[in-house]
Amino acid sequence: MKNSVIAEKSFQLALKGVQFYQQVLQTNRDFVTERQFLRSITSVGANVREAQNAQSKLDFIHKLHIAQKECAETQYWLELMVATQRITEVQFDCLNKDCEEVFRILRSIILTTRRNLKLDSTYNS
Repeated sequence: MKNSVIAEKSFQLALKGVQFYQQVLQTNRDFVTERQFLRSITSVGANVREAQNAQSKLDFIHKLHIAQKECAETQYWLELMVATQRITEVQFDCLNKDCEEVFRILRSIILTTRRNLKLDSTYNS
């Protein structure tokens, strides 16, 4: 997975999240929701990186599944921040679009790996 699309996109997602959080700090609006958002958005890429060093295919799937859950949590925080008017619709759309893209890529990788794992066990029987 080194130099993979998901590794790059999840890193770029985290980078956008950090940059957004830095903007929040400049306006002195550091709230729990923004800190939770930062934690979850950076966790996506961290779990993808862990998956790159998985001990097995099952471990790989598990770590990517955690990344996918963190991506969904990030979307929750984005929805909450836009609903409470802590971010604009434009900020929401930009970050949520990227989150959705990463989520779909993760889901595809997980499903493909599971399918291949089943095929491997069928051929090895």
